[in-house]
Order: sequence, then structure tokens, then C-alpha cells
Amino acid sequence: MQDRTQVYIDGAWLAPSGSETLAVINPATEGTIGRIPMCSATDVDRAVVAARAAFAAWSTTPLEERLTLIGAIAAKMKERSKELAATVSAEMGSPIKMAAMVHVGMPTAVMASYTQIAPSILAEEQLGNSVIVKEAVGVCGFITPWNYPLHQIVGKVAPALAAGCTMVLKPSEVAPLSAFLFAEILHEVGLPKGVFNLVSGDGPTVGEAIAAHEDIDMVSFTGSTRAGIRVAQLAATTVKRVTQELGGKSACVILADADLEKAVMATSRDCFFNTGQTCSALTRLLVPADRQDEAAEIAAKIASKTNIGNPTETTTQMGPLVSKAQKERVLHYIQAGINEGATLVTGGTEAPDGLATGYYVRPTVFKNVGPTMTVAAEEIFGPVLSIIPYETEDQAIAIANESAYGLSGAVWSGDAEHAKAVARRLRTGQVSINGGRWNILAPFGGYKRSGNGRELGPHGLNEFLEIKAMQL
Repeated sequence: MQDRTQVYIDGAWLAPSGSETLAVINPATEGTIGRIPMCSATDVDRAVVAARAAFAAWSTTPLEERLTLIGAIAAKMKERSKELAATVSAEMGSPIKMAAMVHVGMPTAVMASYTQIAPSILAEEQLGNSVIVKEAVGVCGFITPWNYPLHQIVGKVAPALAAGCTMVLKPSEVAPLSAFLFAEILHEVGLPKGVFNLVSGDGPTVGEAIAAHEDIDMVSFTGSTRAGIRVAQLAATTVKRVTQELGGKSACVILADADLEKAVMATSRDCFFNTGQTCSALTRLLVPADRQDEAAEIAAKIASKTNIGNPTETTTQMGPLVSKAQKERVLHYIQAGINEGATLVTGGTEAPDGLATGYYVRPTVFKNVGPTMTVAAEEIFGPVLSIIPYETEDQAIAIANESAYGLSGAVWSGDAEHAKAVARRLRTGQVSINGGRWNILAPFGGYKRSGNGRELGPHGLNEFLEIKAMQL
């Protein structure tokens, strides 16, 4: 059990203002694995006061010193990687190998990357008779989700530290325990008091207090589009900067000359990865109409070979959904697909064999999906693949772009230049070409209702900077 009775404010573990707590549930066992404090707006005020008091000194700390601490954080994360991975696996259901490699390995690499990125981005620039100076935006409020709990924290904290910002973090109350371990790491490496503060609780109480707070200069939010709109509305009253990484309904466009088997296999695995709980997941598979049945057979094989089960076992490839509510949401969407006339190829609403306990769902594939069907239009956040047939390339691009979202996408073709030409026509923040690998230095973020701003790499650091021109 990881029972947390204190939150981290001004460099110390302190009791919150109230006594209310919330249970953290292991989605594989449905048992309680810990409790966290439910903070109030009073606790947010205390954290903001601490962050504001620390800002002047931290923002003027020499860059080399800030980067030394960032390097120490990355080293400590690596040192405690097994503990972090076990915690992420228990709180949100990730298979332990995935938790180690992705949920902990990736944010550790992201943290370390800013020791190399920051010097060139923060350098002064001469422009005519002006010196262009880049300064920290100020006190930041971070509201992070449960699907990649540690990575989404680091994706905000690392560039903010490099820029010289101070911060208040509210992790998701669904999977918060890794955030407390992360706070311990920052304390262990000697981060100055008040630079980083952690307050736990729910969105309507703590999240809204952060978004509306007059002494917070910037809010970075990752979560649903609905909640992101609410954050932006609250933040507008103080004209603070807002960055949002929101929902997605990403399309993979397989062109007629592509290697169909390779493309469908890769897309199916991407859709089912992290039990489908990835905002950039490729959940719409667009294929030439005359090859739809072949594509469906390939996707069904991938689904059937996906080893679903106990996240603690190294052979498990897909664990449970994060919560009972999320399971019910995904099952609702699967039933909607059936009701609206899509053809269920594999999966469905019944629990996987032998997994009556835990929030497990079957990897599900639909074909004959119309572009306006619910399963094609709305973000499901579960392992549900919708195969949409098309007749012409222009039609495929139009279908891909019809979505209200624009976070990610993919194009497959036997001609890489042709694939890139199609990718340029997709209204989305990232596009994978013929299975191009994830890059932690590339900007991540979306068009349209997928949000505003970018995370990771140099572009992620720029989000935390104010630009000053000194005319000489």
C-alpha cells in the first residue's frame, strides 16, 4: 500500500488543509493500492505562494546549474526505474515490460534531453540593433492525465525547469502515485524549495483552482477536449498562457501501392498499445475498398495474438483499462458500433476469457465503418479499430481530415515521396510515414480540437519562454 497523507509544498511534505482522501485502485485486481489527499483551493494557494516566492531566484539561476539538476533528476529516475515502473503498472494497468520501457524509460530520456536542448534555445540573439532575450514565462500550473502518468508530468516539468519556471502540479487522481515518487526524486536531488510543488485532488476542485489562479502565469493541460475547454475558459479571466494537449482520432491512410500486411499489422498494434489509451493512437484505418476484407483479416489476427492478462507478467502485452468507468465507456462505444451497423470482425463487449476480475476488454476490430459513425467520429480511448473503406486517394484524405481532431496520423505507400505528399495534406500535428519511429525531440501536439501548443524537444521548451527585445 502506498498511502500518502501529505503533499509537497515549498520543499517539504506537508499535511493538506483537509482530511478527505481518495482510494487508488489497481485496475487489474480492483483492489485498493493506496490513498491520496484530496486537496482544496487553500492548498493550491499555498503552493502558488511558494512557487511565486521561488521564481526570482530560480529564473536567474545560471543555466548550467539548472541543467546539472535536470541531469541529476534523470539519473535518479534511472536509479529508481524499477520502483517507478512497478508503481505505474499497478496504478494504471500497464504491462510491466511496457511500464519499464515506455512509461519510465521514455520520460527519463525526455528529462535528460533538455540538458542538450536548452543551451542553444535559450541563447540570446542579435537581430539588427536589437538583442532578443528569452526569459521564463513565470509560475506554471500543470494538470496531467492518467494514461501516461509519469511521461506527461516530465514532458511539462523538464522544459519548465530548463526555462527557469516554477510550478504547481496536479496529477490525475486516477493514477497519482508515480507523481509522488517523482516529487521524492526532485527533493532528493536538491531542487530549491518552492520550484516544484505537488497538490493532489480532483479536477473540479484543484484543477479549476489552478486554471483560474491570478498568480499563475501559464497553464499546461493534458486531458479530454471537454476539460481542456473548461481550463481555457477559466484561464481567460487572467489572460494567462494556455497550452492544451487534448483528444485525438488519428487516421492511418493506407494507399493502394502500400505493403498492406505490414501497414495493417503496424496500425493494429499501435491502436491496441497501452490498451488503446493513447491520445495519438491510430484508431481509424483507411484502406482501398477492394482490400477491406483482407485488411480486416490481418487486423483480426493481430487482435487474436495479443496476450491479454496480468500486468505483472512479462509475457503480457495488453493489460486492463485504467478504471471501471473507462471500461464502461469503451463497452458503450463498442455496442454503439454494433447498433449503427458496423461489422464486428473480432472482439466485442464480453470480457476476455479468464479475466472476469479487472477492467479488461477485448481488442476489437470493426469493418464497413462509415466516416460519420460514432466509432469513427468520437475518441473511444480503448483498443477499438475502425476500418473505413475508400474509393479514391482524395476521398481518403477528405475522410482523414473530416475529424474534429488533428493530433496524429500515418500514411503508407510503396513510394515514400508519394506518402510524404499525402502527409502534407493531412491536418494533423504529427504524421508517421511508412512506420516512422517515435522521436522524443519532435514537437508533439495537435490541430483543431486536439489542442494548442507543442510538447517535447526544442518546440516544447519554447512554450515556457517569454521573448524580450532590447533595442540598442
